[in-house]
Amino acid sequence: MANDSRSRRHDVIGSYTAIGDSFTEGVGDPGPDGRYIGWADRLAILLADQLPVCHAPVDTAHGDFRYANLAVRGRLLDQIVAEQIPRAKQLAPDLVTFCAGGNDIIRPGTDPDDVAERLERAVADLAGAVPAVMITTGFDTRGVPVLRHLRGKIATYTAHVRAIADRYDCPVLDLWSLRSVQDRRAWDADRLHLSPEGHTRVALRAAQVLGLDVPADPDQLWPPQAPRGAFEVRRDDINWAREHLVPWIGRRLRGESSGDHVAAKRPDLLPLDH
Repeated sequence: MANDSRSRRHDVIGSYTAIGDSFTEGVGDPGPDGRYIGWADRLAILLADQLPVCHAPVDTAHGDFRYANLAVRGRLLDQIVAEQIPRAKQLAPDLVTFCAGGNDIIRPGTDPDDVAERLERAVADLAGAVPAVMITTGFDTRGVPVLRHLRGKIATYTAHVRAIADRYDCPVLDLWSLRSVQDRRAWDADRLHLSPEGHTRVALRAAQVLGLDVPADPDQLWPPQAPRGAFEVRRDDINWAREHLVPWIGRRLRGESSGDHVAAKRPDLLPLDH
């Protein structure tokens, strides 16, 4: 099996680059300055905190740890491969997280086997250039209304991701098994991106996979919540369709992407304080 053990350890990770789409950019998790934070930024903080104290100069809170995030919302797998992997290889970090293919899978008519073949070529290229590549499975979407009907395609792609990880000895961020993100509170109002708490739980699981001690259990149960009535559910569905689904369909019909004219938020390996 692919090594997604919670006790996996590499040498100390002093630099990290994240590549991917909106999930890795952090959409759904806005910061106080309006820029998205997201699970990758949160993982970077956890990684920085594990550096030995002797590595840290006195003028920065996170020592000499460096982090880049090249992810851009809306990107398809081939775009990520063309735009982000060459830059990730140039930066040469100790760790790269690579999450891609989700936007391909949700498009009508796409073949998860074909997407996985292209993913494997990219993983092989990246794994030959950097010490560690973490790859990411899909979510179990049985409880996500807009994506429930795609569960079979996502499961097939997830199985391929696990097999690719086996072949290239990649740690796996297994989102399919992360039960806590099946709660609707883990998702943003658009039902396509994680909420801040959802991003936090993914960051904690990623840190566990890398063998770090984490401050909380990512699968900790959510607080009890009052049951929702049929009228409330119906009202929320109507509001969601008007505010999120219709604009999403409109962009597809116009050939537009949410990532048009969006640049990577951290294109260089810099200390977290920059």
